[in-house]
Amino acid sequence: MAAIVALLLIVALFISNDYAVEKSVTINKPKTEVFNYVKYLKNQNEYSKWASMDPAMIKTFTGTDATPGFVAAWESNNDKVGKGTQEIKKVTEGQRIDYELRFEKPMKDVAKSYMSTDSIAPDKTLVKWEVSGKMPYPSNLMGLFMDKMIGGDLDTGLDNLKKLLEK
Repeated sequence: MAAIVALLLIVALFISNDYAVEKSVTINKPKTEVFNYVKYLKNQNEYSKWASMDPAMIKTFTGTDATPGFVAAWESNNDKVGKGTQEIKKVTEGQRIDYELRFEKPMKDVAKSYMSTDSIAPDKTLVKWEVSGKMPYPSNLMGLFMDKMIGGDLDTGLDNLKKLLEK
């Protein structure tokens, strides 16, 4: 057992502390319409997998949605949801919204996220959603599994967004 732990600690020395998971979906709607929906952080409650994991979750909002400084906070007794905040840091109108995620429970962490929209045809928009951050040694071993850990949740959210906007 000690040899396995030692091997994992050695492997962690050679793994980046940075991680990034990006997923995308094509939505059959014009870019302006898609961006005008996703720029509102409150709308994530309609398509994000995380927002639907606990119907009893307490949600609070501070500021003006779709503008830098707007904060969405959540608190749940479900350890998969936990407690934290998401703040809009920058809005590049028609193109991209940058966020900062601050997790308090079940672990303390800070991550960055963005959603972007790119027109690929008059009625087709490519939406990208990324979450990125840093993990200190030896937690950086988890970086090898981040796509599996959160990538599916991002895909689910984007699929939900596509269904919602295309109906």
